[in-house]
Amino acid sequence: MKKAGFRDYVSLARIDHWFKNIFILPGAILAWIMGAQVDAGILVNLLIGIFSICLIASANYTINEWLDREFDRHHPLKKERASVVTDVDGRIVFLQWAGLSVVGLVLAYSINFPFFLTALALLIMGVIYNVKPIRSKDRAYLDVLSEAINNPIRFFAGWYILVPPIVAPSSVLISYWFGGAYLMAIKRFAEYRTIDDPSRAALYRASFKNYDESKLLVSAVVYAILSTAFLGVFLTKYKVELLLSLPFVAMLFGRYLFVGLAKDSIAQAPENLYKQKGLVAQVLILVVVMFVLLQIKLPFLEEMLEIKAVGT
Repeated sequence: MKKAGFRDYVSLARIDHWFKNIFILPGAILAWIMGAQVDAGILVNLLIGIFSICLIASANYTINEWLDREFDRHHPLKKERASVVTDVDGRIVFLQWAGLSVVGLVLAYSINFPFFLTALALLIMGVIYNVKPIRSKDRAYLDVLSEAINNPIRFFAGWYILVPPIVAPSSVLISYWFGGAYLMAIKRFAEYRTIDDPSRAALYRASFKNYDESKLLVSAVVYAILSTAFLGVFLTKYKVELLLSLPFVAMLFGRYLFVGLAKDSIAQAPENLYKQKGLVAQVLILVVVMFVLLQIKLPFLEEMLEIKAVGT
């Protein structure tokens, strides 16, 4: 086995996965909608903040690839990763993880302390997810929920760039969490189906010992329902007109399920989902619908949804 070179170590950081950090933007956008002031300085902080989170994510990916190298041998695609096919030096891996972590946290601290704590939380979750004795990715259901919690952490990141002193609404954070869990459950379903061998799947991902296709699909449906329910709570409280966007949210969940059910589904690699034109089109339609609903007021909806205690 040849020794890993510079490009092999860079590949451990999965720079091509930085696209996932787009989940920072909804937090920043909601903060702006709810009254946060935006100026040139804030926009600079947003760029620095996104780069900071990208570095922290790459630190997590670095240890993920190193610690998963023996498991990835059993995956039809991941067996080609640099950590599997080359002789990677663990000392260099640790230095890379430490370097990315330190630079990412220093940049985060330059924005504000709440954002620094958010970046630190993302780094800690990477350790919890990948490193023994906890290594949550080996435990069924906890693997999905602990990976998906990176979504609300990213939301917090975007929020705190604009609004340091105020806590984001809990309902939207929970919705974001379960929405991420839905995506992760569909990803695992697609992986399990592609491997098409329960014993081999368990060698690749320990949590697959306690999963099957039915369990993964049912869990995904549960996560989708919970995400939509908490989103409905948030929309009812903060902008009732946005409830009219929920059918479009449901269609988006349905489209992603359709993608996940395809043979050798691209859902296994979420960083490539932008290639799914139908999915991208539905996301854009949802954004347009929400933007329009933000601009209008429908008093009859408030009257219809007025909540009164029973017996009053």
